[in-house]
Amino acid sequence: MKDLTTIKNVYFLGIGGIGMSSLARYFHGQGKKVSGYDKTETTLTQKLVAEGIFVHYDEDLKKAPSDAELVVYTPAIPKDHRELVFYLEHNYPVMKRSEVLGKITEHSFNVCVAGTHGKTTVSTMIAHILKDSGFGCNAFLGGISVNYNSNFWSDAKNVCVVEADEYDRSFLRLSPDIAVITAMDADHLDIYGSVEELERAYLEFSRRLKPGGLLLTRFGLQKENEFRTQGHKTYSMQASAADVHAGDIRIENGGYNFDMHQGAWNLKNIRLNMGGLHNVENAVAAIGVAHGMEIADEKIILAVASFKGVKRRFEYILPEGEMGMAEKAQGIVYIDDYAHHPEELRALIGGARNLFPDKRCVLIFQPHLYSRTRDFADGFAASLDLADDVVVLPIYPAREKPIAGVDSGLIVARMKNHNARVINMQETLEWIEQSKGKWEGKTLLVTAGAGDIDRMIQPIKQILTKKN
Repeated sequence: MKDLTTIKNVYFLGIGGIGMSSLARYFHGQGKKVSGYDKTETTLTQKLVAEGIFVHYDEDLKKAPSDAELVVYTPAIPKDHRELVFYLEHNYPVMKRSEVLGKITEHSFNVCVAGTHGKTTVSTMIAHILKDSGFGCNAFLGGISVNYNSNFWSDAKNVCVVEADEYDRSFLRLSPDIAVITAMDADHLDIYGSVEELERAYLEFSRRLKPGGLLLTRFGLQKENEFRTQGHKTYSMQASAADVHAGDIRIENGGYNFDMHQGAWNLKNIRLNMGGLHNVENAVAAIGVAHGMEIADEKIILAVASFKGVKRRFEYILPEGEMGMAEKAQGIVYIDDYAHHPEELRALIGGARNLFPDKRCVLIFQPHLYSRTRDFADGFAASLDLADDVVVLPIYPAREKPIAGVDSGLIVARMKNHNARVINMQETLEWIEQSKGKWEGKTLLVTAGAGDIDRMIQPIKQILTKKN
C-alpha cells in the first residue's frame, strides 16, 4: 500500500471509538481529508465534527467516500457491515486501527503502556509529564486528558506515547523502546479463550522491546519471572521489594502526597491531585518512566502536581472545583469512573471509601458485554458488595449479541448485599430524584462502566444540584 505520508483521504469505520478518534485527529492534523462512520452520535463524535471531520451514523454507501485512499476499521465493526464489505470487495486499502498505529510508530521512539487496567491513566500521566516538562511527545491515548481535553496531541519530537491495547492482540504490532505492563488479570476471554493465552500475549508484547529498552512491570504479576530480564524493572505502590516504589503516602485534601524510591534515587513530597489509592501506583509507574527518560526531578514533581486526570477515571463530578477538595465535600460527593472489570471496581470502591470513610457509598454500575458478565459474574458480585447501596443497569452489549441466560440479574443474584437492584437508566434517575433528600451530607455516589452510562452524568448532576 501507499506510504501513509502520501495518502490524502482517510476514512474511519468506527470513528467514535476512543482509539480510532485519536488516529482520526492525527491524520486530520497532518492535513489529510478525514471522515468516518459510527453507529451513534456521542460527545466525542460531536467534537470531531466541530474540528472539521465529517461523521455519519447510518450504513450508507452514498456517504462513504469512493475516493478513500485508506480505510481504517475497528474490530468492533461487524464483518457484514455494508460499507466494510464494499471496501473489501472493491480492493480498497483496508487496515485495522492497530496496523495503522504500528506503521505510524515504526520509526519513532515509543513508550507503550499495556495492561488490563490502569493503562489509560499511566499513559496519560507519562504523556503529560513529557509535555509539561518541555520534553515533548506525540500522544495516542485511550481516554480524554482533562489537562488538554483530548486523547491526542502532536509534537515535533519523534517520540510517541501509546496506549497499547490487548484486545484483538493489537499491542503485538507495536515496537516499544519503553514498555509498561500494569496488570494481566483475566479479560477479553472471548478473544483469548483462557487466562494462560492472555498471559502468553503479554509475554510476547514484552519481547517486542527494542534492544537496550526499559520494561517496567507491576510487582507481583503472574509470569513475572518469565519476562525478559535485561532492562526489566518492577514497580509497586509500597512493596519495598520492587525496584521502584512509593513511601510515606499521606491523604490530604482529596489527593495524596508521597515519596518515591528507586535504589539510591529518591524523590520527596510528590503531590497527586487525584483520588483513588491505585492512582498512586499508576503515578509510580509514570514517574519511573519519566526518570528513565532523564526528565529532571523538579520538572517531574511540577508535572505530577499539575496533572488533572483523565475523563471518567476517578473523575469528581461533585463537588465542582479543585479535584474534589475534602473540605468542600460537605454535601454529596459524586465520582464517575470507567471501571468495567471486577478488579477495577474493587480498586474504585476501595479508593473512594478510603477518601470518604464517613459517607454511605451508593454505586450505579453498567456491565459491559454479555461475555464479560458471564465470565466474571462472581467477581462483579464480590466487588459490588463493597458498596452500601447498588444499582445494576442492563448490560451494554457493544459488539456482542445477547447470550441466553445472561443479564444483569446474574450479578445481583450472586451478591450478599440485599440493597441491590436491576433497573434501567430512566428508573435510576427517578430513584435518585426520590432519594437525594435522604442523601445530602452523608453520601458518596459513584457511577461506573464502559458503555453509555456516561450519558447519565449530566442528568444526575442536574438532579443533585437542583434546588427543592
